[in-house]
Amino acid sequence: MIMKKIAIAFVCMIMAVGTAMAQPEKSFTFGPKIGVDYTHYWGKDCGHGGRLNYQAGVFFEYVVANKFAIAPEIVFAAQGGKYKWNESGVEYDATDYLNYINVPVMLKYYVAPSLSIDFGPQLGINVYSKRTDKWEAAGVEMKDTYDMKDGTKTIDFGIGLGLTYNLAKDVFVQGRYTMGMTDISKYGSVKNGNAQIAIGYRF
Repeated sequence: MIMKKIAIAFVCMIMAVGTAMAQPEKSFTFGPKIGVDYTHYWGKDCGHGGRLNYQAGVFFEYVVANKFAIAPEIVFAAQGGKYKWNESGVEYDATDYLNYINVPVMLKYYVAPSLSIDFGPQLGINVYSKRTDKWEAAGVEMKDTYDMKDGTKTIDFGIGLGLTYNLAKDVFVQGRYTMGMTDISKYGSVKNGNAQIAIGYRF
């Protein structure tokens, strides 16, 4: 259902965008990118909320044929989600802080000289996993932070779908949703989800 809504939104955006700008003249470009993410979980054992996070890294793009390019990236991404539950009449709020080194490899199709549809797999490597629990006891707010490394899988695999729009010859913006396809927890069905908006500069 989520992917269907995203696909419909992409089609609407493509129909609204004209062919005003030129596709990059260079066959190979690279540069930095930085963005804002909304990360969450999905799956039968998932949490109940998402978090605003960030990403930063580098991209490489190689035009392999007319209208087609391949664009691998190496990105540090702060991810995670939120949980809420009740135990013995006490309400608990948990926030997960998961950091990944993500390596998406996007296949790009230029539907217009300035606009591409991007689709491809992503490999994620977990490098940091902590959880903070908050609850109230006797009118006092309590807080506890602990390591989740032993309960978090190291490798995460996902599929990304998005758009890249060239604002100028060397500057672009991206919108992408990456849906995790493998469980990140060793104890239940919990997968990553990541909606992101990024800006980058081409060299």
